[in-house]
Amino acid sequence: MGMYLNPGANKFRMSLNSEIYVDKTGLLAFLNRVLCTDQRFVCVSRPRRFGKTMAANMVSAYYDRTVDGAQLFHGLTIAADASFDQQRNQYDVLHLNMQEFLSRTQDMQGLLDRLQRIVLRDLLRAYPDIDYFDQTDLVETLNDIYVSTARPFVIIIDEWDCVFRESRNDRAAQEQYLDFLRDFLKDKSYVALAYMTGILPIKKYGTHSALNMFDEYTMTNPGQLAQYVGFTTAEVQQLCAQHNMDFQQMKQWYDGYYFPRVGEIYSPRSVTTAIRWQQYGPYWNQTETFEALRIYIDLNMAGLRDAVIQLMAGERLPIDTGTFSNDMTTFHTADDVLTLLIHLGYLAYDEQSRQVYIPNKEVMLEFVNATSVGGWEEIAKSIKASQALLEATWRGDEEAVAAGVEAAHFETSQLTYNSENALSYTLSLAYYAAREYYTCYRELPTGKGFADLVFIPRPHYADKPAMVIELKWNHDAETALRQIEEKKYPRSLTDYAGRMLLVGVSYEQKSKKHSCRIVVLDK
Repeated sequence: MGMYLNPGANKFRMSLNSEIYVDKTGLLAFLNRVLCTDQRFVCVSRPRRFGKTMAANMVSAYYDRTVDGAQLFHGLTIAADASFDQQRNQYDVLHLNMQEFLSRTQDMQGLLDRLQRIVLRDLLRAYPDIDYFDQTDLVETLNDIYVSTARPFVIIIDEWDCVFRESRNDRAAQEQYLDFLRDFLKDKSYVALAYMTGILPIKKYGTHSALNMFDEYTMTNPGQLAQYVGFTTAEVQQLCAQHNMDFQQMKQWYDGYYFPRVGEIYSPRSVTTAIRWQQYGPYWNQTETFEALRIYIDLNMAGLRDAVIQLMAGERLPIDTGTFSNDMTTFHTADDVLTLLIHLGYLAYDEQSRQVYIPNKEVMLEFVNATSVGGWEEIAKSIKASQALLEATWRGDEEAVAAGVEAAHFETSQLTYNSENALSYTLSLAYYAAREYYTCYRELPTGKGFADLVFIPRPHYADKPAMVIELKWNHDAETALRQIEEKKYPRSLTDYAGRMLLVGVSYEQKSKKHSCRIVVLDK
């Protein structure tokens, strides 16, 4: 066993021994199908906290010929697969963490020199008797070992993209790194499987597509690996039952990512931390601060600011992810910035509708923190005032509600001001505090006016009234109330029974004044 060659199973065993372990060994069955085929190049990009390193350690332990996989994987999903015994522990594994090499060197040449020297040391110690052509050349040495043993290598590269994240402006270093990886992996018979993990998809420089042999599984297109991205609904429900946690609160805090093949996906690190601490909360900032988000939403891209406001208001926006350059510096449109935020986990992407949105409460708090300083003061003011507006609505104070909405409307006036749509976004942000107590729905347009905002109390807040807010532009609040009555009840209220507030809000374009009427009903 070496440091990088056949490193053993200790790291994966730590995961198995942890208080909370969710079985993702089904991934190995997929890798067994592509092993030693033209599809043996697999690149998995995920945000931080989504289990990339744990999966890399699992892959390493399964293929490492110095490990007893029969015992290690006993009772796990892969043990029942037909390929389990055929492929387990049959290969020499090279397991490299590029972040480790980057942090120990000053430049790209230093990184590559250190990597090759330290891996060569492991190889020459394990195979001292082979007739090597050039013991200082990593590729030649790997090829000589393969020719002598007829045993190809499984090569695992964790944090493969750290160069693009930390040396984001050094194009020469990035191209040198890609050229090394191409020479190391492409068209090499000694590669049985190349498994790379990172945050970003593979960077391509025009015709300089050094790693075009890889199949990529990303946050915008996870493909067959969707169920291994994070925790599925069934997995989280089982964890909540085992550890006496409330599933609905877990869903509110950490759900929201979605893939067509598996449905809803939860943030793994946040779920496990909440269970271990027996407390729901924002655990995102344990791995990075809101400054990382603010850097990107502060970029001066046309339409980006309005998009961020609409996303914080709970909207889903159409997005073109196809122009993203797979790096952290090249942005041509607002969609490029939003696509990066998808890969970083700050936004979720619906592949079917091609829409982007903020996935859950935990991530929303990061947006709130990021917009609390540095040119977003109007949004911060609106959010801070939202609790007072909500309480005014509960007590039926029409004047206070109208004044609160008017203040919020002026604060967020960078959106098209004189439109019912803009007023809708304004209200969604103005009622930000309601998300703690309610599930919020924005109904589809009906042809009789724009959408209602509907707030249904969460199970823990059944004492709160449901709220239906009808928006009218250049009509009075009475018209808004009549529209609620004419449309009967929105779809999201079909199964609701209890106290309800009908709230009519209007904006008069000429006077720029807002008015409000509130009616209390029992349904």
